[in-house]
Amino acid sequence: MLVVGLTGGIASGKSTISKYLASLGAKIIDADKIARDIVKPGRGAWEKIKASFGAAVFNEDQTLNRAKLGKIIFEDPKQRQVLNAIIHPEVIAETQRLIDAYKRDKTIPLIVVDAPLLIEAKMTPLVDEVWVINISKEKQIERVMERDNITKEEAEQRIASQMPTEEKIKYAHRLIDTNINKEETFKEVSKLWEEIVEKKA
Repeated sequence: MLVVGLTGGIASGKSTISKYLASLGAKIIDADKIARDIVKPGRGAWEKIKASFGAAVFNEDQTLNRAKLGKIIFEDPKQRQVLNAIIHPEVIAETQRLIDAYKRDKTIPLIVVDAPLLIEAKMTPLVDEVWVINISKEKQIERVMERDNITKEEAEQRIASQMPTEEKIKYAHRLIDTNINKEETFKEVSKLWEEIVEKKA
């Protein structure tokens, strides 16, 4: 059973592709969801964040205040590294546990690890193939502005804080183009599905 790592930049259309693969029958492991779960009160990552960043980044009910923490790590790359050193190992461990569990279920045709930081978090050893969402910078800026209702400068800043798509492409086994309309992109993904899943069935 093939394990695919699906990755792409902000507003690249990754979630749409992930949902489409799920509709075809793939089992999706959502790394963002895992990252949200591991910072719930009382969990290991929650304790470590409290020790590293203090009580100021938590709400009164002890849940993580993402906006406050986000501001800190967005403005200070060193603090971002501190947070990543807490989050990434736990996300990797939980992702591996889910992959192992799903591999035991022979009815699952394809496992997809949906992870925006697949490459940055060094998760590529967990997967057999890396699929990168290919989107032009112009299209990405346009989508971020529209989605988050922000200025062009703010959109560029958010995109600049991530690994560029061109860099991600160097790790790709396959590219999925989201510069085209959704229907064309879905056709492209369906062809991949036929090639990988249906031909092996």
